[in-house]
Amino acid sequence: MEDTSVIAEFYKDRHVLITGATGFMGKVLVEKLLRCCPDLSTISVLVRPKKGKKSNERIQDIVSCPVFDKLRDQPDGEKLLKKINCIAGDITQPNLNLSNDDEKTLQDSVDIIFHMAANVRFDQSLKTAVLFNTGGTKNLLDVACTFKKLTAFIHVSTSYCHCNEVRLEEKLYKAPHDPRKILDMVSWMDETMLESLTPKLLKSSPNTYAYTKCLTEQLVSEYASRLPLVIARPSIVTAAWKEPMPGWVDNLNGPTGMLVGAGKGVIRSMHCDHTLEANIEPVDCATNALIAIGWKVVTSPATRDVRVYHVTANNDNTISWGSALDIGRKHFYDNPFSVCLWYPRGGFKSNYFYHMLAVFFLHVIPAYLVDFLMVMTGNKPFLVRTQKRIHGGLEVFQYYTTRPWYFCNDNFTKIWNEMTKRDKEIFYTNRNKIDYNQYLLDYVLGARRYCVREDPETLPYARKLLKRLYYLDILKNIVLALFVLWLFSSYATMFLNRIEAPFSFSNYTMSYKSVP
Repeated sequence: MEDTSVIAEFYKDRHVLITGATGFMGKVLVEKLLRCCPDLSTISVLVRPKKGKKSNERIQDIVSCPVFDKLRDQPDGEKLLKKINCIAGDITQPNLNLSNDDEKTLQDSVDIIFHMAANVRFDQSLKTAVLFNTGGTKNLLDVACTFKKLTAFIHVSTSYCHCNEVRLEEKLYKAPHDPRKILDMVSWMDETMLESLTPKLLKSSPNTYAYTKCLTEQLVSEYASRLPLVIARPSIVTAAWKEPMPGWVDNLNGPTGMLVGAGKGVIRSMHCDHTLEANIEPVDCATNALIAIGWKVVTSPATRDVRVYHVTANNDNTISWGSALDIGRKHFYDNPFSVCLWYPRGGFKSNYFYHMLAVFFLHVIPAYLVDFLMVMTGNKPFLVRTQKRIHGGLEVFQYYTTRPWYFCNDNFTKIWNEMTKRDKEIFYTNRNKIDYNQYLLDYVLGARRYCVREDPETLPYARKLLKRLYYLDILKNIVLALFVLWLFSSYATMFLNRIEAPFSFSNYTMSYKSVP
């Protein structure tokens, strides 16, 4: 029947294990499965204790966040939430540090694994990145080999894990090094030696995150004879388009951090080719794609090959970085933050020299000036330190905004084409209907509300503040222009005086008399 979801029916009575459920994509995946596949048996989530909180306490915090509001509003919402089974464990530990009872439960009943746990920071040390991203995946693969009913192991990678490939196809690529040897090396080598080796190991990889994701894909492929493996490669995952609510985002990674930094007047220049396409993927589209991949892989003939799917935009109603900036800036002026360092201004620089010049005058000098005033008034300086962190983040992110990327996604397009009309409505991944003006407005409001924790009621005050900052910015520009003019005129006067001095009459006479 057309009203029946084939995908929802597929997940009926299935036991799903999710790692990384406390992360950005993980929360959305858990909520979507519970709300749209309500007949599934159990969702087990592997969660480690953190910051003094036990695993079950962390899960309670997660299900209390706004992501699950829509689910809780359903008549059976609370009942569905009870299908979440919290498994205390640690991906970085052998055997995941599972208890005997939890291990047996997973071995006997898990059907599908979504492995999303990863350290997504770009500035992490090589040791940390390898042990978590590559070592953690190895630990999970080893445990998964003992699962009796497993029909799919879906490893979530990234489309930017092979950065030497301008055109990335949906296939496996050889890693630059043996992942097991790298794992062994970081287990005994000290941090100082590893730090000196990192640039040589990374080579074409821009950061340790991309490098370890590349290693991990090869490691996953080595288990192909023992497990039903799938690799999903999302591109840059951004705020929600529709669900669980438009604009929802809860972290400052990637474009969201740039967006907030620019809106607060801290980031005023970025090295970027504004003509290039921004290959962004709304988080709800990305998680819908993972759910559809799980359905398609299990219902297709079994194979020993590792199937690869790109969850990317390509020519599917894309937007350029320049257009995104122009639209986003308009919405930031209408919906500003109530705490800003300065009036948000600036933009992309395609020329690196001009960008660094702008960074010096608009980032570095103001940072030292503000910190100097903080010290003079008896307060703790903060902006120079903040700007150094921002500069490091910009350097990493700018790698992706100054190069063209193309990700073939024929394999996933086939899945989309085979989905029923009803499933395309529920598990939408087609971006052709995205209105970027509305999407970026929701993005700005979502970042304001969920990342910076500013309620909509603060908007009137924020708009007044923005107006004051605008006039202060104009005053600053006038003062700066007058200072530059004064400096120029002073140097020009000195220069002219030095030129005229040798040709004065007295100097000429003295010079003439001194000739023998």
